[in-house]
Amino acid sequence: MKVTPEKNEKIGKLIFSTIYPLYLNRLEKNGRTKEELDQVILWFTGYDKNTLESLIKSEVTFKNFFDEAKIHPNAHMIKGVVCGYRIEEIEPEFQLYKQCRQMEKLIDELARGRKMEKILREEK
Repeated sequence: MKVTPEKNEKIGKLIFSTIYPLYLNRLEKNGRTKEELDQVILWFTGYDKNTLESLIKSEVTFKNFFDEAKIHPNAHMIKGVVCGYRIEEIEPEFQLYKQCRQMEKLIDELARGRKMEKILREEK
């Protein structure tokens, strides 16, 4: 599937604090914890724990959430399909959409029971 400017804009307007509980609920149903969710998000975004907690409590949009993030240098290693979109094929002009899907891929892997050391990609 192709990303459109409208989709990119729509995802950018979503409020992070309304989506975070959905991520957490999904993970807890699969036996994972808030600490594991936070670890994945912190690894991907470069935020510290206090900043993440502050962002969860605020009304920050996904656009602002990712604009302030320092995306992990190994994020290019996150590949696969999320919601019908192949991450590595998302065009560079839709960086926000790509980052959102990359984070969702990490959360999917966590929910499916993948080991943390595999989720937090390291160069070999």
